[in-house]
Amino acid sequence: MKRSGMFLLATLAAPLAGHAQTPADFFRGKTITLLVGSTAGGGYDTYARMISRYMSKHTPGNPSVIVSNMPGAGSNLAANYIYNVAPKDGTFIGALYGGAPLEPLIGATPVKHDPSKTQYLGSANDDVYVCVARKDASIQKFDEVFQKELLVGSGTGSSTSDFPLVMNAVLGTKFKLVMGYPGSREISLAVDKSEVSGACGLAWPSVSVTNAGWFGPNGTMRVLAQTHVKGHPDLNKDGVLNVMSFAKTEEQREELELFFSQEVFGRPYVLAPEVPKDRVLALRKAFAETLADPELQADAQRANLDVHPVSGEEVTSLIAKAYAAPPEIAAKLKKALQAAY
Repeated sequence: MKRSGMFLLATLAAPLAGHAQTPADFFRGKTITLLVGSTAGGGYDTYARMISRYMSKHTPGNPSVIVSNMPGAGSNLAANYIYNVAPKDGTFIGALYGGAPLEPLIGATPVKHDPSKTQYLGSANDDVYVCVARKDASIQKFDEVFQKELLVGSGTGSSTSDFPLVMNAVLGTKFKLVMGYPGSREISLAVDKSEVSGACGLAWPSVSVTNAGWFGPNGTMRVLAQTHVKGHPDLNKDGVLNVMSFAKTEEQREELELFFSQEVFGRPYVLAPEVPKDRVLALRKAFAETLADPELQADAQRANLDVHPVSGEEVTSLIAKAYAAPPEIAAKLKKALQAAY
């Protein structure tokens, strides 16, 4: 009897021991933190806070979703934190600048994360970055930046420094960078105070909303050029120049195309490599459903925010393609960036 009883208990316990915890089981009662690699009030923060309002209902177990900010080094501080420090269980998601995944490949900022191993939920938008200048600045056309300097506000290791630096190195423009601003919000304030005359590497989908008063007939700013392989439909329609048209050689074109590829995954949301695959897949699905949520779409439309998501699978493929670029092109672009620093 004793042996039979033990056998029965073991038999009953076996299914329980083999029962894997589902994503819903794990996330129920938990809090997910969206760690934004920029200051509060900027475009990346605006998108993350909108996503946080709807993501809980699409995530298995309906965990709470909150936003925290960790600005610095072009969001590489946040990327480093997600990769090395944050829990590796899916409760911390990085909301990074589009340039962070390319930093080890072509950037000048030392990082402690490997984008080729990072897991991607997707991107909230396919961004188009622009160069803007005050209407009272001495430069009013992009062509003029080849002849005289334009003072632009920049954040170290961010798109607002890397984009003008790359154009200086690859095309020979004369952007003069004023470094040290922690985010786009602070750069915008500097522009409004005439501390600087403009900025390069601002995402049009967000700056056109967060700084709506800048543009239009009565605005204080003009868009000098788009820094994107294809450009934004609205800006293309308005005849805004694309920097790609200033590439004079095939080498320049290839360098710009590699650098501008980061805009396609302009607002990447990432997880550490160690997060279990079933949770990654569950969060990818939740992220996609969140961005397709009719309430979020209506919210975005009211706020004039572009939401053209790129799937986690697409972002992963694009990152792999970037890291498979001809070594000589990546090396030349990296050297140009480092020389400019």
